[in-house]
Amino acid sequence: MANKTLFITGASSGIGAATARAAVAGGWNVALFARSEDKLGALVDELGDATLALPGDVTDLSALEDAVTRAESHFGGIDAGFANAGRGMKKAGTVEGDADDMRGMVDVNVMGLLWTARAVIPALKKTKGTLVLTGSAAGRRHISGSIYGATKWFVHGYAGNMAEEMREWGGRCTVIAPGMVDTPFFDEGKPDKLQPEDVADAVMHAITADPRAAVREIFLMPQN
Repeated sequence: MANKTLFITGASSGIGAATARAAVAGGWNVALFARSEDKLGALVDELGDATLALPGDVTDLSALEDAVTRAESHFGGIDAGFANAGRGMKKAGTVEGDADDMRGMVDVNVMGLLWTARAVIPALKKTKGTLVLTGSAAGRRHISGSIYGATKWFVHGYAGNMAEEMREWGGRCTVIAPGMVDTPFFDEGKPDKLQPEDVADAVMHAITADPRAAVREIFLMPQN
């Protein structure tokens, strides 16, 4: 219980689960937040007492606040938060895309990220901790008609603003911007692209960097 603690959203699979594994291997406790209670339970069974399953939806601020409170109580504090939950659209395009699908994506990618930050920042202030946000290569360039990409532009802009705010009290904020990653985000596997473990390594670098170093952005691209 004396180890540092990482709070992760979107923790049940892909980048979130890989980061949980890397953090536990590095001696961290991990609070796991995601909608899939079954997957979280399996991850806790795999990783053991250093983990805590906290089922919930990132679009529900009260659920996030409750989860953060439970994680703080269980582990004694939170040293890093990883706002990782995100999703795409079934069909892209402002006119072509389904309106409800569009709203659902914006709710998760924008409001879910904001609610995660709002819930975890009070805990991070106590530890002068680090907030990590999952951005994207799609948030660093213009892509024809991509609303998903636009939500990630928001993440990148918000990360820079949060970095300036958090430095006032000794905290840090990092945005991780990967290109294509082989995760369930895609219908078909992408084995020749980045793996979730590559992104997890970047997260661990950000949260374990010497306190004198603020790692503002890590941009990862597949070699092929």
